[in-house]
Amino acid sequence: MKKTMERPLNLKHLFLVFLLLFTLVTFGQDEVEAESNADEASTEEIIPSADPVKGKELFNSLCGACHKRYKNAVGPSLHGVTERRDMDWLYKWIVNSQELIKSGDSQAVQLYEEWNKVAMNAFPQLNNQDIDNILAYVEEPKPEPVVAVAQVAAGAEGQGGSGISTEIVLGLLSVVLLILSVILILVNKTLNRFAVANGIPTKADKPKGKPIWVAFAENQFLVLVSIVFLLLAVAWGGYSFLMQVGVDQGYEPIQPIHYSHRIHAGENQIECKYCHSSARVSKHSGIPSLNVCMNCHKQIAEVAPETATEEYSKEFYDNEIQKLYEATGWDTSTQSYTGETKPVKWVRIHNLPDFVYFNHSQHVTVGGIECQTCHGPVETYEIQKQYAPLTMGWCINCHRESNIKVEGNAYYEKIHEELSKKYDVEELTVAEMGGLECGKCHY
Repeated sequence: MKKTMERPLNLKHLFLVFLLLFTLVTFGQDEVEAESNADEASTEEIIPSADPVKGKELFNSLCGACHKRYKNAVGPSLHGVTERRDMDWLYKWIVNSQELIKSGDSQAVQLYEEWNKVAMNAFPQLNNQDIDNILAYVEEPKPEPVVAVAQVAAGAEGQGGSGISTEIVLGLLSVVLLILSVILILVNKTLNRFAVANGIPTKADKPKGKPIWVAFAENQFLVLVSIVFLLLAVAWGGYSFLMQVGVDQGYEPIQPIHYSHRIHAGENQIECKYCHSSARVSKHSGIPSLNVCMNCHKQIAEVAPETATEEYSKEFYDNEIQKLYEATGWDTSTQSYTGETKPVKWVRIHNLPDFVYFNHSQHVTVGGIECQTCHGPVETYEIQKQYAPLTMGWCINCHRESNIKVEGNAYYEKIHEELSKKYDVEELTVAEMGGLECGKCHY
């Protein structure tokens, strides 16, 4: 019988296989790109030559106060409006909605009555191209949540390239460590048996010396020195403990509604005294009332995805905003107050003793002291905490180091020259102006 041999693959065959694979991959990519660009293509067909980037700028400056792209606010959500309305009608409505309503247009009247007869601002400065740009922006497909993508990526990293989970690796290492421990115990017992069989003295055969505590008790010098050090340690420990009574530096309680100074004072750069307005004119800085929060959050029902961190997700922040709505009785569906409010039991962080007088307006308005001087870099805090110890020594040191601002103050200017000669200094500190007198801070 004739022996047959398989024909080996040559370069021509390999090239054909590679070409086939390349064609399949390219076809698959074309399909994916076609699907991903489907929404964009449909938008371009409806609104040709529109620029959604310019539309975003116009939307944020003109429309964002009352409208959202994908959810209702003061006005209806705008995504899909080009499918619900004719383009010519939209041009007229956006430029002057009241004129269209007065003309008796059925769609305009129905929309006006449906949304509680809230008048929409007129925008005569917008031309058709500007409106096309805005509509191109609002018709962009809704982006996928960033948190979900991050979780998928984190899961992929946790699996590793080999597909073996971390728990399995740690379990195997634990088993190996246990086996090594058992082997060491068996080896030790075997060596002891060999030593006993050959007459070699082991550790158990060596004579025991005097216990260390007996030797220590017989040495009177060591006993005396130890007692002195023990008494000093107890005295220092007791003094340190008593000096910390009432000092709550670093106190960081969890509030009933999570408020991030990092987002508000840091990323959004909201000025501290916008919320704590009484700090300018009052002894206390005050806790902002919830209506101050609602000045912004009537329109801001969710945070931007990039605001989220590894510890606090976007869903967490959005849920906290819902707690604010529940407390104020705000109904997002009707964009109105229900009247059913709930008190928020905020946890106080800074608390001075009753016999200590401190006036915020005296420091903030007259002294011109920044909030961060006493409260730390609040713009970086996710959870507000007590930054300073607020002890008497801490306040006195500040009075000794802080200079008085005499410019524009007739009283200080009058006595500045005399006190400058008295203390032989160019600038006067709070201490030199009487800031260390007991009656300044204590009743």
